[in-house]
Amino acid sequence: MGFITFMNESGVVGWIILLTGIGSMVLVAERAKALYFSYGLNVDDFMAKVQNLVLAKKLDEALLMCAQMEQKPLARAFKTILEKADRDDETIFQAHDIAMSENVPLYTKRLHYLSMLANVATLLGLLGTIHGLILSFQAVAQADPAQKQALLASGISISMYTTALGLAVAIPAMVFFSFLTSRQNQLIEQISEKCSKLTELLTSSHIPTLNRQTVFPDQVAAPKGGHSVPPTTKVS
Repeated sequence: MGFITFMNESGVVGWIILLTGIGSMVLVAERAKALYFSYGLNVDDFMAKVQNLVLAKKLDEALLMCAQMEQKPLARAFKTILEKADRDDETIFQAHDIAMSENVPLYTKRLHYLSMLANVATLLGLLGTIHGLILSFQAVAQADPAQKQALLASGISISMYTTALGLAVAIPAMVFFSFLTSRQNQLIEQISEKCSKLTELLTSSHIPTLNRQTVFPDQVAAPKGGHSVPPTTKVS
């Protein structure tokens, strides 16, 4: 039996299931490309380079490296945090939260639709089964005895074809959904861990600008003789 004959035997529900399957495969291809290739990154090597630049106080070079890899969510998140590296700790933590809220959705978007399409395909297969059984019962109850056998066979074939087609779409979709969800969670854990480490590095190595008033707040500049002079007190 050819594919077109099979689909025609499945009826309208069968064609709808086929469209659902095509949509699932398109979604799988797009998400697999994004999660395994577009967003892929040697995380440990990237983190080590950024860490070395931060410790060497070369924030401009770190920002430039992140900007050159801005299509990667992790690099984009690092760039958001590094842009606030010279601010107070609270601002750095806020930058961390902003970076996470902007980039984590890049990993999660649209993937939940794959699970939905798998469930829809299963339910459509069940719908086709019920439709075929209804046709079979109608054939038994109402059809001419000469046509009864043909109509009964047609109804049963519709129910079996749609059931098989629904499962053929739903099973691969659920398998791909499991693999892609695992990859998505791995990337989310990576970006969460590395951004937290970068934030901790920036806040722990944050050094305020030093000046004489900061170091010796209770003394004024010493005269040329080399002795410090206590601050004078105004007498009203």
